[in-house]
Amino acid sequence: MKRVQSIDFARGLVMVIMALDHVRDLMHTDAFTQDPTDLNTTTPILFFTRWITHLCAPTFVFLSGVSVFMSMESSNSLDELRRFLFKRGLWLLFLEVTVVNFGIWFDIHFQTIMFQVIGAIGFGFIILSLLLKVTTKYVGKIGFLILILYPLLAFIPFSDSIKNSAGILFFPGLIPIGPSFTFFMSYPPIPWLAIMLLGFGFGRLFLDKNNKALFLKYGLIFLVIFVILRVIDIYGDPAHWSLQKSPVYTLLSFFNVSKYPPSPLYVFVTLGIIFLKMWWAEGRNNKVIDIMKVYGKVPLFYYLIHWYIVHLTMFAIVFAKGYKTSDLIFGPFKFGRPETGGGVSLPYIYLIWLAIVVFMYPLCKWYGAYKEANKSKTWLMYL
Repeated sequence: MKRVQSIDFARGLVMVIMALDHVRDLMHTDAFTQDPTDLNTTTPILFFTRWITHLCAPTFVFLSGVSVFMSMESSNSLDELRRFLFKRGLWLLFLEVTVVNFGIWFDIHFQTIMFQVIGAIGFGFIILSLLLKVTTKYVGKIGFLILILYPLLAFIPFSDSIKNSAGILFFPGLIPIGPSFTFFMSYPPIPWLAIMLLGFGFGRLFLDKNNKALFLKYGLIFLVIFVILRVIDIYGDPAHWSLQKSPVYTLLSFFNVSKYPPSPLYVFVTLGIIFLKMWWAEGRNNKVIDIMKVYGKVPLFYYLIHWYIVHLTMFAIVFAKGYKTSDLIFGPFKFGRPETGGGVSLPYIYLIWLAIVVFMYPLCKWYGAYKEANKSKTWLMYL
């Protein structure tokens, strides 16, 4: 399958941005006590540091759907592709609860399992593998309808038992399982499935010879929809915007959309921005695009490795500050940081983030070249 520059660029861009969020999560001084999108306590730069990373997950999931469509178009056997997607979906679910979760918590007892974007993509692959014979437009329409309509479920008075079982398919939920084990549904799979189905429905756009103009068209359409619905502020996001203490904070309120679960407005604004980024990158050649493509060609490899580098860097900072192994706190929603202290201020977060991204570059370049030179090795298709 021929690679599409805009896809590799978009994936690489959001992976670089994603690392900023994870560095902030684990190392920022106020990460454990302050919500960066809480307008009562945040600053514009802290808000932006968090908000810009909203682009990451929907881009991953949407482009995963696009990639499935492109694989289908180049595949000689639909049944073979279906089997591959199903197995890859199961593999991603396995990675989520093992490699990814250990990278996040570094807890050998696995007291917390958090279902995040890798699990959501795995779930989406499994469902999409069952829909490959459905017309592409219908799959896209199904995704769009789920995205637009699922928020209505929040207004239905379901019983607590339903909310705590089937409810986690649509909304985040914390489920204690025994005294020392907690399951946290951070990325409820159905709304994220909707984004993947939407990506599958948009797949043909990426093969169109006029795709650059179409990226611009849909980017502007999505952003206009976002602005109109956000101004009306009746439906599309549970977090309403309001006038704040200054125009800057009012603007922050306007863009303070909901990721957990992804609201329709969250999806429109993030995908709108990504479409414009792909419009900018398609057909253009420069060093920035070339660098981003290196990361974008090996997304899963980058994702798995970067968690461990970020976490080990956090430990290095903690020990450099004079803390000992006995000061580290592990367990549910602990990263191994001391109960107090151990973090760094926001300027250092940016410096650490850039250092980690630079460190990852030769690793990604090596692995990308290895994959290209060893296409016959089946296992490489799973990493």
